[in-house]
Amino acid sequence: MASDNGLASLGVEGASAAAHALSLPAEAYGNDPRLEVMWAMKAYNHAEVYFNLISSVDPKFLKLTKQDDKIYSSFREGFGELDVKLLNADDLKSDEAKERWRPFCNQFEGVVEDFNYGTLLRLDCEKDYTEENTIFATRVQFFAIEITRNREGYNDAVYKAKCSKS
Repeated sequence: MASDNGLASLGVEGASAAAHALSLPAEAYGNDPRLEVMWAMKAYNHAEVYFNLISSVDPKFLKLTKQDDKIYSSFREGFGELDVKLLNADDLKSDEAKERWRPFCNQFEGVVEDFNYGTLLRLDCEKDYTEENTIFATRVQFFAIEITRNREGYNDAVYKAKCSKS
């Protein structure tokens, strides 16, 4: 997942303007396409950094937040049957799933910074971010699933694939 046109391509002035724009309340924008592009760039940048991280460091040793233990235990308590190796869009997006996820996510309001920000999440943890393998999720859903993938060894395939190429 390499990109030469991420946030760095904006330059200092553009990146500063993007950061300011992203810090304003949503009501200030409506459906501003420029903001959607800035959000997409920020989400892509986050995904790229995370994928590079799990490609370079053994995922079992990663700590994504100060609340990893709480997120993991709460996630496995409420979603023990969820196959985190290969997600289905309905696992996050169906009406039934949204009803299950809502209380889980809301318990981290004020605990996990930006808990409900939009984030890109891989459906198949053994593959890179692609249009077909990516879904939109909240940040705390991303943390719950990726912390679980890291702790349970599902992200090892990405790390081992990168190590074998070196």
